[in-house]
Amino acid sequence: MELSEGESRSGFLLNIWNQSNKSWLLAMTITAMISHALRAVRWQMLLEPTGNRATFRDSFLSLMTGYMVNLVVPRGGEITRSLNLYKISGIPVPVSFGTVITERVVDVIFLVVLIGISFWIEWDKLDSFLSGLPFSGDVFSGRSLFLILLAATAVGFLGWIFWRWLRKNPKFKSLAEGFAKGIASIFKLTSPSGFIGISFLIWGLYFFMTYTVIKAFDHTSALGVEAVLTVFAIGSVAMAAPLPGGTGSYHTLVPLGLVTLYNVPKTEAVALVFIFHALQTLIMLVAGLVSLLISMALYKKQGVNLTK
Repeated sequence: MELSEGESRSGFLLNIWNQSNKSWLLAMTITAMISHALRAVRWQMLLEPTGNRATFRDSFLSLMTGYMVNLVVPRGGEITRSLNLYKISGIPVPVSFGTVITERVVDVIFLVVLIGISFWIEWDKLDSFLSGLPFSGDVFSGRSLFLILLAATAVGFLGWIFWRWLRKNPKFKSLAEGFAKGIASIFKLTSPSGFIGISFLIWGLYFFMTYTVIKAFDHTSALGVEAVLTVFAIGSVAMAAPLPGGTGSYHTLVPLGLVTLYNVPKTEAVALVFIFHALQTLIMLVAGLVSLLISMALYKKQGVNLTK
């Protein structure tokens, strides 16, 4: 971030924050919490076909606790939410974890569709942006694709061997069956249309969160829906982009897209992304901590042994 002489980074970020439209940022916060609540409802829908009913309270507390753990241990929250749900509702971990995996697959499908829509609408901008990246040739080269395919095949083969061993081992047979039941829940939904509808709504809310943040800052407030789609697509692609120096790809590519495609000043673009990420992190941290404390109170009330 390039700052003017004598200006500190914290001072600049505070200035950008003070100038931002707090109503739009409040809308983003409310939208984020609604999306989390809908994810809890969707999780309930996946658990129901397995013969396990979770209340909204239990699924929401477990979900937010998992989100908080993800801030410290990447993807560690996926198993944490299943463990928390077991502690407060008794739903077996293998079953709930299987539904979590299914949920992630559904999210990937929706994400790919949304990225596809973004590229279809804003192809010229996104194509020129990706083509101009210094590492784009390496990422999409035939050799890279071959290595990725080879690695995926190897992982799939090893996973298949492990799964066969798991199913034959008496000690883990029940775990494998529970996990498989959770995975298969997507095919036994009571209301498939309701599940799809909630999924669309969740991802629509994610898009709206990006829209609210774009509108909250002076240098981006004039951008339209197409620009929001572009920023959303760049941010999604950034998650898989290999950048040198350990720099977060999202925090690098999204500001770069705002600068090169929409002429947003670099410092303001970086500040926008930093504040957006920080606000999302704060939401998950506070909501996750409150959820964990409530869960621990439920543990105590129900006489759950926390060492198990």
